[in-house]
Amino acid sequence: MRTLFVGIEYAGKSTLVQHLAEYYRRRRLRPHVDDHFTIPDDTLTPESKQIMLGLPDDMKERMQRMQIQYHVDILRRYPYPIFAGWHIEEAVYTAAYGRDPASPYYANYAYQFHRLYEAQVFEQHLPDLVMVHVTASDEAIRERMRRQPHQHQVIREADIAMLKERFAEEVAHSLFTYQGRTIVLDTTARTPAESLDDLLAASEPLITPGEIALRALPVPDGEYEVRYRGGVRELVRSAR
Repeated sequence: MRTLFVGIEYAGKSTLVQHLAEYYRRRRLRPHVDDHFTIPDDTLTPESKQIMLGLPDDMKERMQRMQIQYHVDILRRYPYPIFAGWHIEEAVYTAAYGRDPASPYYANYAYQFHRLYEAQVFEQHLPDLVMVHVTASDEAIRERMRRQPHQHQVIREADIAMLKERFAEEVAHSLFTYQGRTIVLDTTARTPAESLDDLLAASEPLITPGEIALRALPVPDGEYEVRYRGGVRELVRSAR
């Protein structure tokens, strides 16, 4: 499954990305995870994050536009890409905070490319693309914000309702939604494991028969080995 997670900060996108990636790894598959579209890119070193935060707006815009465009091809080339944010996050946060000098975002996002990215994806005729709009109640967002604040938090508590509405509008206008490739996942009062189960169940009508077969394969707890007996693939729990 090619998965795009979008939604407001603290909704649980990164947590779901990690759980879905581990789900595939447990089945000896290699997901391609890209959770680095938010400014500053959380995968950078502390020094690089500070440089990114201090870049002029025109450099940020060009850098973000280039990496968003680049990842159109990533969706094609890898069988299990998992994105968090990508182009919809960029549109929401630049519109909300681009003219705020205290925000890391910028005002000159090239929105005219927004649907073009999606059209390029559809031109590749991918059979298993799923966009997941991850959301939660306003109070759940506030509680997570207070309990585990992000070092470089983008959103502000007073803007939660407005930002959720903006994400919902962008998702509604997406070509992925028009093509029936979008599901909505509410993580309020759900554990990460429960949210992963919700995701797998909701996405089942949108995936390939091969992935359905993959999901039906029992995976042993702990370490295991892949063996073949009479041409049949078996997952055998390690003796150690």
